[in-house]
Amino acid sequence: MISGFHFTMTYAIIGFTVLISLIALNDRKVFENMMFEPFVINTRKDWFRLLTHGFIHGNMMHLGLNMFVLYMFGQSVERGYAEITGRSSLLPFLILYLAGITLSSIPAYYKHRWNPNYRAVGASGATSAVVFASILMYPTNKMYLLILPIPAPAWIFGLLYLGYEWYMGQKGSDGIAHDAHFAGAIVGLLFTVILDPQVVPAFIQAISGSLS
Repeated sequence: MISGFHFTMTYAIIGFTVLISLIALNDRKVFENMMFEPFVINTRKDWFRLLTHGFIHGNMMHLGLNMFVLYMFGQSVERGYAEITGRSSLLPFLILYLAGITLSSIPAYYKHRWNPNYRAVGASGATSAVVFASILMYPTNKMYLLILPIPAPAWIFGLLYLGYEWYMGQKGSDGIAHDAHFAGAIVGLLFTVILDPQVVPAFIQAISGSLS
């Protein structure tokens, strides 16, 4: 073991995702067999695609961005889950991540299941789940407001992000899976509340304390 290195599920997921993404980027058949295609899922019942598409990416920039977000927020969520459960957070975090991939794809599946041209890849739904689990547990941590270099409390970022993704999802004209981002965020919030319902009053108290 490397001195100072501590194994986390975040590192494991990053390593696995990078490996699978690189394989898929260099093998078109692998890529096509793993991508999210609602029409194919609906007609062939390839339900595995609801999960596998979250481990491949369209290009290196797409992969790097998602893994950077996961790296930045994943470990704090793991620490929070460990505090909540009083034991290892490896399994709860893995469930959060996999649920983020699969459940965030459901709206797009129903919306596009008769559209043979719709395709999507990437871990954005899962990373949104991780980010919003972090926001719920640490609402007063500073985050940057979208593309503006302005630090603000995480809960404000969360509200603006949800509003933006909802609005852009309704427009649906820029080729980005905003519905998956929004749904992933909801998954992150709900899963964390299920894990510990007391996180809600703690969230409210933290915001109230910061405003008083």
